[in-house]
Amino acid sequence: MARSRRRHSKATPIRETAENRALLPDLRDVFLCHARDDRQGDAKDLHDLLEARGVSVWFSEKDVALGTSLLREIDKGLVKSRVGIVLVTPALLRRLPAAGVADKELSALLATEQLVPIVHNTTYEALRNVSPLLASRSGLSTGEDTVAMVADKLAELVAT
Repeated sequence: MARSRRRHSKATPIRETAENRALLPDLRDVFLCHARDDRQGDAKDLHDLLEARGVSVWFSEKDVALGTSLLREIDKGLVKSRVGIVLVTPALLRRLPAAGVADKELSALLATEQLVPIVHNTTYEALRNVSPLLASRSGLSTGEDTVAMVADKLAELVAT
């Protein structure tokens, strides 16, 4: 246990932001930004893996009630989350140029020090062609780690 604490003593900007935001009420560990097409597949799988590791996740599929404003609820979710993760899939890369909801989430997250891209079933090169700013952020890739390993690393990032 002392070893993992030592690892966190060198706080990265993302970790510092996460620790500072931990004092907010009704706070989630992560905000999961994803393409609508992935909501029942890859995004749901990552959500479930994170929650199984004790990570609280703001996920539109469970946190936006029927009849409420999607964009307003997303806005509230962004405020109440310590870290934003962007699940970068082929579906997200197709949707970002259309400037839909995921693009708005991404724009808000890019303005913070709390963003971790997760490249899944695509490459950083493909991401750079659509969003050079997002591709410039340090992130994780399921080309290098399994989704379960990615969830482990994210759980470690937000551990307090």
